[in-house]
Amino acid sequence: MGNIGPGELLIIGLIALLLFGAGRIADIGKGLGQGIANFKKGLRESDEEDKAEKKVSSKEKDSGDEAKDTDEKKAKLKEA
Repeated sequence: MGNIGPGELLIIGLIALLLFGAGRIADIGKGLGQGIANFKKGLRESDEEDKAEKKVSSKEKDSGDEAKDTDEKKAKLKEA
């Protein structure tokens, strides 16, 4: 119980074909494929935005450190 074999899948497919028709099943498959493609595209764009934000934040940290280094160098030059 709970195992679906090839015979059961064939019966389910035939019932779906009778209910929706061949054209409608093709449209459903096309829409499903486009939905999956859009989902993957959204994930990639989200990852790219996250990477861009990390680069910006790391550059801000680095520039803050450089400013401190520059201030320290200026202070040392004034002392000398």
